[in-house]
Amino acid sequence: MKIKNVVLSKGLTGFYFDDQKAIRQGNYVENGLAYDGKPVTPGFTSIRQAGESVSVQLVLEDGQVAYGDCAAVQYSGAGGRDPLFLADDYIPLIEKYVVPVLVGRDLTSFRALAEEVDQIKDENGKPLHTAIRYGVTQAILDAAARAQHLTMTEIIVKEYDLELIPEPVKVFTQTGDDRKLNADRMIIKHVDVLPHGLFNNVNKLGKNGEHLKDYLLWLKNRVAELKVDPNYLPDFHVDVYGTIGEAFNNDVEKMGEYVRELTELVAPHTLAIEGPVDCDSKEEQIKLMAALTAYVDKHNIPCKFVADEWCNTLSDIKEFTDAKAGHMIQIKAPDLGGINNSVEAVLYCQQNGTIPYLGGTCNETERSAQITVQVALATRPRQILSKPGMGVDEGLSICTNEMNRTVALLKSR
Repeated sequence: MKIKNVVLSKGLTGFYFDDQKAIRQGNYVENGLAYDGKPVTPGFTSIRQAGESVSVQLVLEDGQVAYGDCAAVQYSGAGGRDPLFLADDYIPLIEKYVVPVLVGRDLTSFRALAEEVDQIKDENGKPLHTAIRYGVTQAILDAAARAQHLTMTEIIVKEYDLELIPEPVKVFTQTGDDRKLNADRMIIKHVDVLPHGLFNNVNKLGKNGEHLKDYLLWLKNRVAELKVDPNYLPDFHVDVYGTIGEAFNNDVEKMGEYVRELTELVAPHTLAIEGPVDCDSKEEQIKLMAALTAYVDKHNIPCKFVADEWCNTLSDIKEFTDAKAGHMIQIKAPDLGGINNSVEAVLYCQQNGTIPYLGGTCNETERSAQITVQVALATRPRQILSKPGMGVDEGLSICTNEMNRTVALLKSR
């Protein structure tokens, strides 16, 4: 089966592009959903602006249409990431560099064609934007599955020589700033991992971490109050965007002992903390994350640190894993470019003693979320991120339903 044509269209994502640096500096005023203030990251025209995507449709010889969505993370341009992905700027580049490679190509191997597309360079010898590689390889995976009359999960299992396990993967949801109301939504639906929390500046965390403490105690009590199943015991996972390091001046012992207090507070729930520190370079980030990870391990503090910032590419993930710079790594799928890299990243973590978490961003689409679920069912990370959006219910239903449909289909075979 060959690709006959490629059709591109501009779309919307499930959230927004946010200037993370401007938000962390705190020089803004919240104005409803908007932020009044000057953006500081190159490319931004406002601190918050509409998220955009590009849908890539591959028309096959037999008339079937496979598709994937190009999308970039909410905090584009931060922590070494590619710049804003604006559809009108990048559709011409897809037409120039990608379409000629795809038209007429045979779909016997997803992996080979995805790796080829992921390596395309522009006229300056630079890789294409991660969002382009992300969306195009999604479409290739879908096309290969349609051509071979298999699920996308089965294609990955077959091409990477994995074991097919038709069982769900844990889903992790995020509250956004509405931490309490959205936590209620999660608890009522008995979500596996919650709440994310979005503690993205030190005022939200508390100058001494007191607001996060108060919130986690409230969350623990709220689970006990609202749960229907008496055995429901979700994992707690909060993203603090480096603010623990900011509050405790990156002092490893002080941070470690603060985290000890948090783990004692939430017990018997497990606790994972994403992005406890955020340094100015990848080298500094790896060094400090490794020291913090070693401290809690040495002192038997039952917290899992999650690497995120500065851990963007497959190469980065390997460096963090090899340095033990975190117990878990968020494999932020849009940042890795081709989804073949997400597959490789999950497998590398599993083979080298690091917990893989296949994530992404609220600023994706329903299609990229569905395909991430297929990748997760094939590769078996510990958890996936519920996406897109910050509304909880919408992203949760998209990911859960895609997962359960696929699992039921695989079991029926």
